[in-house]
Amino acid sequence: MKWSAEWIAPVKPMGDVCPEFCRQFSIEEPVRSAVLTVTAMGVYEVTLNHTRVSDDVLAPGWTSYKTRHQYQCYDVTNLICGQNTLRILLGKGWYRSPIPGWITDSHQARSQLPAALIAQLDMELESGRRLQIKTDPSWKVRESFIRFSEIYDGETADVSVPDRPLLDVQTLALGTGNLIPQQGERITEQDRIRPKEIFRTPKGETAIDFGQEVTGYVEFTVHAKAGDFIEISHAEVLDRDGNFYTENYRAAKAKLRYICRDGKQTFKPHLTFFGFRYIRLDSYPTEPSLDDFTAILVSSELRRTGTLRCGLPKLNKLFDNIVWSQRDNFLDVPTDCPQRDERLGWTGDVLAFIKTACYNYDVQKFFHKWLADLAVDQRSDGSIPHVIPDVQLGSGSAAWDDTALFAPWQLYLTYADKDILEAQFDSMNKYLSFIQNTTNDAYLWTGGTHFGDWLGLDAETGCYKGKTREVFIASAFYAYDAMLLGKIAKIIGRDPQPYEQLHQKIVEKFRATFPTYETQTEVVLALQFGITETPQEAATMLAQRVEDCGKALETGFVGTPQILYALSRHGYETLAYDLLLREAYPSWLYSVNKGATTVWEHWDGLMENGEFWSADMNSFNHYAYGSVMGWVYEEAAGIQLMEEKPGFEQVCVCPKTDRRLGWLEAQVETRYGTLFVGWKYEGDVIRHEIRTPVKTKFCMREKEYWLEPGQYVFFGPAQ
Repeated sequence: MKWSAEWIAPVKPMGDVCPEFCRQFSIEEPVRSAVLTVTAMGVYEVTLNHTRVSDDVLAPGWTSYKTRHQYQCYDVTNLICGQNTLRILLGKGWYRSPIPGWITDSHQARSQLPAALIAQLDMELESGRRLQIKTDPSWKVRESFIRFSEIYDGETADVSVPDRPLLDVQTLALGTGNLIPQQGERITEQDRIRPKEIFRTPKGETAIDFGQEVTGYVEFTVHAKAGDFIEISHAEVLDRDGNFYTENYRAAKAKLRYICRDGKQTFKPHLTFFGFRYIRLDSYPTEPSLDDFTAILVSSELRRTGTLRCGLPKLNKLFDNIVWSQRDNFLDVPTDCPQRDERLGWTGDVLAFIKTACYNYDVQKFFHKWLADLAVDQRSDGSIPHVIPDVQLGSGSAAWDDTALFAPWQLYLTYADKDILEAQFDSMNKYLSFIQNTTNDAYLWTGGTHFGDWLGLDAETGCYKGKTREVFIASAFYAYDAMLLGKIAKIIGRDPQPYEQLHQKIVEKFRATFPTYETQTEVVLALQFGITETPQEAATMLAQRVEDCGKALETGFVGTPQILYALSRHGYETLAYDLLLREAYPSWLYSVNKGATTVWEHWDGLMENGEFWSADMNSFNHYAYGSVMGWVYEEAAGIQLMEEKPGFEQVCVCPKTDRRLGWLEAQVETRYGTLFVGWKYEGDVIRHEIRTPVKTKFCMREKEYWLEPGQYVFFGPAQ
């Protein structure tokens, strides 16, 4: 893109008010083509002749703006006429909102950045002549009807007064070297959800339940008089008494305010989003009706590729909840949660969930963009920031930073994406060097500050970290990183030997240093990362530990995504199913029984007695523990990717069945077509059905069959 436009901003700052930039122009002959290119310091909305130029929302999205600031291109040929008015509304967005919620001077300074815009409209007329309208001093700006808009605190609109007067703009010498074309998926409005009920809380407040936690905003229609005031609050859950509860939003005000004009009017926010299931009508001029409200999902535009269904309704509900949490949190950045004063791209959550994410949706493009931000935000010492894009919350934790390797590797396995390995290799190698340069032991990762087994269920009272030794976790990941880099180096034509030798030495030192395992998570990592000398003994130990605590988990963010694999791959698939199907706390189905519509951050975010786990860190929309869905695809349904034939070029299907499910069906849209795997108990036999677009190895009991593309049915004895 060759930019001739200049960055423009209001001559005088407008404070919290969102500016609207305006440009009028005339065209005296037919237009053959017209393309508008635009981006901003904030999030923008464009209209040409009173018509939105795109259904994009929250553009240009969130990137590491200093080095990678996306711009968008829109074909507006059909919108051009003789007399034209181009308007661009600009909100603070991620660029200028005080992110994250833990305000410091540097983060507060973010909100003082200029409300700047750059755009150019390139037109070719039927005569062949070319015209260009670009941001320059000829543009005007005014205060818009959006009087306030931020990511955390919400939006205030006033449509009761006519347009404000036009003012001059100034140009800013900001340069365009960091501007890149749209790389990630578009953000759009998607599902529209009708409310479930309007009710009065015990405190007498008017609230609306949409029946589903959603990321986005509410659209409402109201008959009002000019100056009537509407205020809406948002919440995920109700408290034990049925009252509206917002304490877990922490500092995020999450308010929608609207000052009405005369007559019937419909409004929805323009430049922000919320995470909510419930709204409270703090002020509303008429008696509300269900027909007046709609919740709108706002998310990255991803194509659904994977589905799971089985004979247990509660498990199906869990699958639905996991998918909803992915949709709600994959909003340009893979956020941890969509509601409180955080909403950040935590690397540890991605590491836990990346496999499930790749089954449920086509996330190749989505993660290409995010990983490019990870690479440019990588610290000079090679460590990876805890969140991407980086907001200066620290770096250098095992099982968080390692996403730099785990995510590209999963994209390679799922999509045969060799390009991502090439693109991220220097970043991966730099990260391994960080470990080597900062550890106190060449073949263990000692020292440093780590999150450990975050939210481990075996944690001491008042501690967020589980009991698993941090040096154990860090060293286990160090070994696995070296092994992965050896594989990746070989794939992209680099020398794998240094990494293979390093891996061997780490494993030797690890085994000598950690002859025993003290927690469930330690056994899980030793098994899953292939660093135990006695895998079957370790698996037996893990099974015993699970049995000893009542067939329950004691793991956190590090151990939970892997524990069912560690059991089922070593002969304990029934015990793995016991954990999957457990309903008492702690379990995946506990939240389902509590009425959850998404995945919770804490197993007991809402405790049995109706009280909350905490107000400080208690999201009810956190996808990390939804990683269990990957196990159902790969172990229960048996879909196993082949490293030597990635991207489903060939596939292995080895189901691990359990009569308690009755039946299970998994379907995945691959680059080669649709793969369907299903099994069903029919008396004393199991019926297996496979529809495959590629050559497939099918395992049933002790037998193996190589299948050509086609549809197959097998029967075997029930277990």
